[in-house]
Amino acid sequence: MDGGYPYAHLDSYKKPIARIPATYISLGHTILGYCAFFIALVVGCYTQYEKIVRNEFYGYPQEFVPSVSATTGDRYPARAYFQILIALTSGPRFLLVYLWYLYSTRVTRTSSVPLGKALMAVGILRTLACGGWVYITSTDDHDLHDVAMGLYLLCTLPWQLGVLRTSVRTVSNSVAWRRALLIAFFGTTPFMIYYFIQHKVHHIAGAYSMYAIFEWSLIVYDIGFDAVTMLDFQLLEIVVSDMMNLTHKKETA
Repeated sequence: MDGGYPYAHLDSYKKPIARIPATYISLGHTILGYCAFFIALVVGCYTQYEKIVRNEFYGYPQEFVPSVSATTGDRYPARAYFQILIALTSGPRFLLVYLWYLYSTRVTRTSSVPLGKALMAVGILRTLACGGWVYITSTDDHDLHDVAMGLYLLCTLPWQLGVLRTSVRTVSNSVAWRRALLIAFFGTTPFMIYYFIQHKVHHIAGAYSMYAIFEWSLIVYDIGFDAVTMLDFQLLEIVVSDMMNLTHKKETA
């Protein structure tokens, strides 16, 4: 008997009372993540379009696309929709990170346990950093918001490279999708930086809207990258078991 596991002697009596396909975690994360950003975009444009496209130099019509930060953090009610939905996304997000650790170290064994733990730590830190720039808006504290955003982007590279490295080549199209989305994400970043400099340094009208277009595309690529786990998790399920066999006792009583 394993002294660290108080119910080890009951293993043969465990009765599953619920089975949840692991793909539901990926699907929930994808739906909630996209809804958080794009419902906020629709609500923000519908309720306060000219206010959220305005920046320190120009407003509408020179600027015509709101940035992610302005849409999700500056104005009510779009901010409220976003923060509620992104909070709901955090549960599936943490589960997805943990499931990838189990999948890569225990199921496919494409990762060593130390590498798997390191990648899981990066995934958790990345999720916490996301909470930092979501709930500390640029209006609240611009510097802290930017630090959290920078940390999130910094963690994205090892996270995506690590997941790609530990992916199974035999799972249909998963590696191809991840490689394409990774290239799109980091290939887009220089263009986003270029237009931000054009806006911030050279004060070019419309440059911030171009920056915003590339910024929104990163959201699509970022969430899409993790959505690929739906292909990997098809043969996994989360099982809730009755460790004390209480369900069986009630049924036979």
